[in-house]
Amino acid sequence: GYETSVGMKGSLLSGGEKQRIAIARALLRRPKVLLLDEATSAMDSYNEQIIQKALEQAEIEDSSRTSLLIAHRLSTIRSCDWICVLDKGRIVENGTHRELMQRQEHYYQMMMQNK
Repeated sequence: GYETSVGMKGSLLSGGEKQRIAIARALLRRPKVLLLDEATSAMDSYNEQIIQKALEQAEIEDSSRTSLLIAHRLSTIRSCDWICVLDKGRIVENGTHRELMQRQEHYYQMMMQNK
């Protein structure tokens, strides 16, 4: 609740709690461009799904916003409109999840490794 002690500069919060607060603060500002770099890396899969739903709802509420998600966790980017796959700093593949899976190249291989 509101009376919960979070410590000096949030020192008593877990990494996932800090990430959830940062994402909430960013969404409340309603930016035109939202950049999330490894935004769910410290979260368990349950909380990651909650954040994913919140991001999807935010997109519905403001479809003019451009969101850039940088992630190693493939479940984070699966529902994105457009995915770019990088290898050694170069874009080696891009498209929707469905298109990339059909090509059976880099993205497909990563998805199969993460099953």
